[in-house]
Amino acid sequence: MKIPNSERIYTGILSGAILGVFCIIGVGTRIGFKGNIVYLIGMWYNRIIMGLILGLSAEVILLENPKYNSILRGAIIGLIVTTGILLSTSFKDIPSFFAGIAYGIIIDLILGRQS
Repeated sequence: MKIPNSERIYTGILSGAILGVFCIIGVGTRIGFKGNIVYLIGMWYNRIIMGLILGLSAEVILLENPKYNSILRGAIIGLIVTTGILLSTSFKDIPSFFAGIAYGIIIDLILGRQS
C-alpha cells in the first residue's frame, strides 16, 4: 500500500502531538491535572488525529490562494475534529473548542509551508 505524501502526514501527526502537549498544559492548568489524566490524554489524542486528517487533506482545495486555503481548511477540520471534545464535556470546555480550531489552522499552515 502506498501512502500519499507520507512526509506531510508524519509532519501533521508530529505537529498535532506537539500542540497536544500545549493543550494538556493549558487544560490541566485550567481544570487541574489530578484526576483528569484520561481526559488530558484524550485531548492530546484529539490533536494527533487532527494532524493526521490535515496531513491527509492536501488535495482538498477550497480557495485558490494556498495560504487562505490552509486557513479555511484548517479551521473547518479543526472545528469538526474538536467538536468531539466539546460534545464529550456537555459543552463545558469551550476554550479547548476554540483552541482546537486555532490548532487546526496552525497545523495546516505548517503543512502548507512544507509543500
